[in-house]
Amino acid sequence: MIVRPRPTFLQLFFVMRGSVVPRILPQILGFALYSAVILAVARQFHLDFSVFNIAPFGLVGVTLSIYLSFRNNAAYDRWWEARKLWGTLVFEIRNLARATTSLIADPAEQRALLMEALAFCHFLRGQLRKIDSLKDARAFVAAEADTAANFANPADEMVRRMGRRANAQRRVGGIDSTGFRILDERLASITAIQAGCERIAGTPLPFAYTLLVHRTAYIVCLLLPIGLISSTGWATPLFTALIAYTFFGLDALSEELEDPFGTEANDLALDGLCRVCEISVFEALGETPPKMLPAEKFYFS
Repeated sequence: MIVRPRPTFLQLFFVMRGSVVPRILPQILGFALYSAVILAVARQFHLDFSVFNIAPFGLVGVTLSIYLSFRNNAAYDRWWEARKLWGTLVFEIRNLARATTSLIADPAEQRALLMEALAFCHFLRGQLRKIDSLKDARAFVAAEADTAANFANPADEMVRRMGRRANAQRRVGGIDSTGFRILDERLASITAIQAGCERIAGTPLPFAYTLLVHRTAYIVCLLLPIGLISSTGWATPLFTALIAYTFFGLDALSEELEDPFGTEANDLALDGLCRVCEISVFEALGETPPKMLPAEKFYFS
């Protein structure tokens, strides 16, 4: 995730970190070159394109903007819902830490349960990003992380372990039934958050929308120089590149936001959110918390 001050007027044209320009640069340059070839051929052979005008492209552009608007709104809704889910996870981890340290008398059991909660956060991050987070989880639960990693859903296994640990405390009298219910409610909320994240990660936007937007954008940009030559002349490649930047830029941004759990510039900072959970847990245990992860050129991973 990019977090930076608002750029100045001049910086707006040169900021690349967090921009979609590097992703769509081939389309921009490709259509600019294509329109330059069309323009050169028309000038060389004295082709008259005056019968063509920009009006039909305006109508198609309105239709395409509706498609792009819908797709971008749907992608942003996914991104924002994912951020709310992880914000709720931070809230629930803090609640779990508070309840655990209040209800369980044994400090060793307090720490063991909360370390499993932190391992859950890192396993969930790894599952959503499709990366190996075993090393990060191992830092909190040691060899238990290797055992959990053998399950199809390691994050879910960590929640089950926390449930078994809380139940064991109830059986030996470490907590009463009311205390167990409070802890179990926190675990149920954490499980619901995990299911919500898995729903977003496992259900992409319908492919038909992507196909429709791509086809329409390419067709418009391919035909655009023919409609522009008579009115814009030698500036046709510039206007074609600008329109290609708009269409393909919005499309690329929606693709980036569609999967909010990735590691691209505009995806969620899951590493930083896991560190927030770590800080909350260690402070609840009365231990020295780790420092917040610093940004790398305004980028939080």
